[in-house]
Amino acid sequence: MTSARAVSLVAKREFVTKVRTKSFLVGTAVIIAVLAGYVVLQSVLFDDQRHSVVGLSGQATQLADPLREKAKSFGIEVETRDVTTMDNAEQQVRDGSLDALVTGAPPALKMIVKGSGDEVLTTTLNDVLRQQVLVAQLAEAGITPQQVAQNLANVSVAVTALEPVDPQRGQRLAIGLIVAALLYYSLLVYGTMVAQGVVEEKSSRVVEILLATVRPWQLLLGKVIGLGAVGLLQLLVISTVGLVLSSAFDVIDVSALGGTALLIGVLWYLLGFFLYATVFAAAASLVSRQEELQSVLTPISMTIIVAFVAGINLMIGSPNGPTVTVLSLLPPFAPILMPGRMALGVAPAWQVVLAIVLALAAIAAITWLGGKVYANAVLRTGARVKLREALRT
Repeated sequence: MTSARAVSLVAKREFVTKVRTKSFLVGTAVIIAVLAGYVVLQSVLFDDQRHSVVGLSGQATQLADPLREKAKSFGIEVETRDVTTMDNAEQQVRDGSLDALVTGAPPALKMIVKGSGDEVLTTTLNDVLRQQVLVAQLAEAGITPQQVAQNLANVSVAVTALEPVDPQRGQRLAIGLIVAALLYYSLLVYGTMVAQGVVEEKSSRVVEILLATVRPWQLLLGKVIGLGAVGLLQLLVISTVGLVLSSAFDVIDVSALGGTALLIGVLWYLLGFFLYATVFAAAASLVSRQEELQSVLTPISMTIIVAFVAGINLMIGSPNGPTVTVLSLLPPFAPILMPGRMALGVAPAWQVVLAIVLALAAIAAITWLGGKVYANAVLRTGARVKLREALRT
């Protein structure tokens, strides 16, 4: 049997076995359900922030059209309703049917709200009121608003932005955090799954049968590829569903950001998984029982957890800061931090290339070292094998 054939058989066995398990199907469904709930919640909150219902009473009803037009310039949608009795209107404000009630006539308008009121709505109403007063005073002076508008049409301030603000920064940050969270979950869960599989085969002596047919490095590589493919499948399913939902509910601009984020996620998942899965497998080969597994996996898991927790805080606070920049280049942290910085658009091309090169070099070194540990320790049962002994030829 050729090496490629042996690796492909092991990988196929691992992939088919895990994909058919109930835990994989249920876990994927739960993650999709949580993601769907988050997207729907964001959509509802976003719509609530953009939509206000305003009741107009008396002479204030003449402000309906100007109020709706001015609100559009502030990025909100105002629905106006004519009200007849004040008592009924105030009750509608109390129960939330109306966001605000406007009464009186310019320039002495009054707005009644339940709590503190919407600042954007208040600003909009103030602008409309000032405009109405200005029009009235211009009419008294014999000047039409059209003449004033024509005189002011070409008057503007030339603005030079030293650090232009990306209008999609909020969406990029959200995508970067989601990508980091998915990669964190995939690396931790499927890396641990590789380790559990190694210990299970070792404790049941199945590995002895397998190594009678294939070499240790072929078994290790096939296991990593097979389980990596399972994680990649789950990542693609979750990401695709998330992008479709985000597009359907208009939460993010999928056409501009979604496809790029998915490619970034796939790239760094592959680099990160091969980097960590080999370490997980090598560490697991040092023990013979599931009860001992956690003790050898804790340092590896803590590295991923620290990278994720620190990376989230650093990316939110200062994605261009020196700390997050340096950490995003180092192989242990790059699979979590660099995708987020790339999604934000703050990682220069040379940093991305350098991080990929360092990650590939680390994968080559760890694959050689991890393969040696695995080959020397996987057949040794009983007491925990010391790392120094496993590294000996």
